[in-house]
Amino acid sequence: MAPELTNPRAERVAAVRALSGRSPSSASARRRTGTFLVEGPQGVREAVRFAPERVRELFVSETAHARHPEIVEDALAAGLRVRTASDEVARVMSPDAQGVLAVRAIVPVRLEDALAASAPRLVALLARVRDPGNAGTVIRAADAAGAELVVVTAESVDVHSPKVVRSSAGSLFHLPVVTGVELADAAPLLRGAGLTILAADGRGERDLDELLDTAGSGSAPDLAAPTTWLFGNEAWGLPDTDLALADAAVRVPIRGHAESLNLATAAAVCLFASARAQR
Repeated sequence: MAPELTNPRAERVAAVRALSGRSPSSASARRRTGTFLVEGPQGVREAVRFAPERVRELFVSETAHARHPEIVEDALAAGLRVRTASDEVARVMSPDAQGVLAVRAIVPVRLEDALAASAPRLVALLARVRDPGNAGTVIRAADAAGAELVVVTAESVDVHSPKVVRSSAGSLFHLPVVTGVELADAAPLLRGAGLTILAADGRGERDLDELLDTAGSGSAPDLAAPTTWLFGNEAWGLPDTDLALADAAVRVPIRGHAESLNLATAAAVCLFASARAQR
């Protein structure tokens, strides 16, 4: 296979590389072009399979083409443009992509539209979550638990930054993710859609195990009912003003000597508890 892109200093190579990273210039490039970079076979595979019409370009190195021919086949079957690159060019565009990259369109989702479209029973709401690995992992956990929607408030990490996209392992493309909404605006919309808002907080007056024991009994809060889980910043948690927007604060019981759970782990425990109760 003769690579189409062989010059690592080519203008298109530089434009793709500009989408990568957490720097202000990379974020500006994503906003300006309305696109973001998907790196690695798993993320690109899911981007192609779910809403391929949003994939603008796909790049594959010589080595990666031999390792992952099914990605190229799926892309071509979907009518996507696949551009081949030398291994060197692929590394310049992204050293983390293992030779497989896609440029995908950013499609904003309004919270009102997402609520009307799916009538969700399980939602993850992230408030001021700044760590990209945590944010991506919570999106992945929400997807695995069967949540229909993720909401990421303003002042949180850019969900289209490469580390968030990689950490989501393709789940970013499986369910709607609303971004940029203020928590004070999101809470009444979610509650108006019939969802109880439970804040995951180590100081919570309610115990998650106790709520599981009473799930389905009709006692409030009922984990079997449609629920939004509110998760805060790992370093400082949820301030009182945010907790006041929830219907109840719930703590995850810690049986051993661990001081706490990290955000992504606590989110997975809470989301799967609701999924179990709702089933």
